[in-house]
Amino acid sequence: MKFFTWINIRLVLMFSLVIFLYSFTSFKNNHRKIAKVEVRFLNNDTPFVKAETVNKLLIEKNNNTKTFTKETLVLNKLENSINQEQLIQKAEVFVSVDGVLKAVVKQKTPLGRISAENSSFYIDYEGDIMPFSENYTARVPLISGEIKNVKKEKLAQVLRTIYEDEFLQKNIIGIQVLPNGSLILENRNYDFGIDFGRMINIDRKFNNYKAFFQKAVADSTLNKYRMINLKFTQQVVCIK
Repeated sequence: MKFFTWINIRLVLMFSLVIFLYSFTSFKNNHRKIAKVEVRFLNNDTPFVKAETVNKLLIEKNNNTKTFTKETLVLNKLENSINQEQLIQKAEVFVSVDGVLKAVVKQKTPLGRISAENSSFYIDYEGDIMPFSENYTARVPLISGEIKNVKKEKLAQVLRTIYEDEFLQKNIIGIQVLPNGSLILENRNYDFGIDFGRMINIDRKFNNYKAFFQKAVADSTLNKYRMINLKFTQQVVCIK
């Protein structure tokens, strides 16, 4: 049987042509000039960081991105430069087929605000410190008191529960940490305090508070109380 048949020769030629076209396309694609830079924020309702800031971080690492080719870009290096910004949680950088350098950015989410004598900052969704922004101020509960006496993970859990609940987010505007680690919450529209106790049974306590609040609003009795005690998970104790 002859190996060099016409059919085999055609297959080899076609295969070689495919390899050539693929290599040529890859070469052209890698050497294409960057047409422009685009920045997109996943949570643009809280503009802590401006697109110009992200652009600047990209340009500083590459002098002038528009003169670069796709081959010379190190995308991981660009992502790391953006992720070093303290207000950014995560960034993804890639180049589209039409030569656009794109950065998709997720900003950090502040859950609480701490204003101390020596420093002021946010607590973010993970319970870590997040600096203030010159561009935007978040409306989150103000945290005061003996913050060093509580674990950041437990405090972040309380703050996440408030943030993720529409009623609590509108209702709770302040958190005071007592020396023993207990919490006193402040209500937006009424003068009573909310004795939350220690940071245990968090969901149960907040559910009890929401149920009590709805009933007390219907009965027009909220203005009669000076303290709402949530320490006991089986009941809500009201103090006049």
